[in-house]
Amino acid sequence: METVVGVLRGGLSQEHEVSLKSGSAMLAGLRGDRYVARDIYIDRAGQWHDRGRPVLPSKALRQIDVALIALHGEYGESGEVQQMLEAHGIPYSGADAFGTRQASHKVFGKALAQQAKILTPEFRYAENAEKAVETAYEAVRAFHQPVVVKPVGWGSSVGVSIVGGYAAVLAAIEQLFAEGADGVLVEELVRGREATAGIVEGMRGEALYALPVVEIVPPGKDFFSYEAKYSGKSCEICPAHFSREETAAIQNAAREMHTALGQRHYSRSDFILSPHGLYYLETNSAAAVGLTEESLLPKSLAAVGVKFPDFLDHLVTLARA
Repeated sequence: METVVGVLRGGLSQEHEVSLKSGSAMLAGLRGDRYVARDIYIDRAGQWHDRGRPVLPSKALRQIDVALIALHGEYGESGEVQQMLEAHGIPYSGADAFGTRQASHKVFGKALAQQAKILTPEFRYAENAEKAVETAYEAVRAFHQPVVVKPVGWGSSVGVSIVGGYAAVLAAIEQLFAEGADGVLVEELVRGREATAGIVEGMRGEALYALPVVEIVPPGKDFFSYEAKYSGKSCEICPAHFSREETAAIQNAAREMHTALGQRHYSRSDFILSPHGLYYLETNSAAAVGLTEESLLPKSLAAVGVKFPDFLDHLVTLARA
């Protein structure tokens, strides 16, 4: 009997379009001789759709055996969808609600990295708009300029900027709150080589299989912004040209953060390798990991000869275990 796999994509976040592309890749990659792929689309207003028709979530979920979650951003990473799937007894890919929420909140990740003795950029955190002035003032006093201003919970580099000086930092913080961010980080800018490493559980006989490290070289003087990620202008080197020792350090740190943040099935962690050491930036839970043609995890899989349909087979197996 064929397994019905529901691919959840879309959602309410600013990463809606990227989520659609990741979900589309999943739908295309599921083998037709093994699975019935069901496209479950959630629009920007939160309305669920099954086969193009509006439905209640409960009705859509009753039609599937397992769910693959491609809901980037707040909706997929808030834990809400994971709790809904558990309530309906539907196995799903990726971390549970708690692990997904932990990874989506960059302050939690940085705190756990510090506990694990992994370097991470120093930061100041504004929990709400009322803290914007105080946070901007402290960050300008504490860090060399420019600094990195980013929303605490968004992915795909949405809303990230590099700015310097009190007025510019304050404006960047206030702009993010105006756009709906539920917290804003101001980090010291660590310069170095950008790297990312994916972890897949249970692959090739390893409990935590580390995929090849990818080095990211953004165009010009840009950082790995949203535009740089999805325009195709960045140079992404896989396997990266790091030394054996540097590669091992990045992969080991990715394993540590996968475990510390309570991740499940797969994740991807981002780093900066600077002359002063390896700095952890954040971890993308399975719900946050992009699977588009421009995304990094599929490139890492291809580099070690793992075909994307085989990876999806592996995810379905992990979810149902």
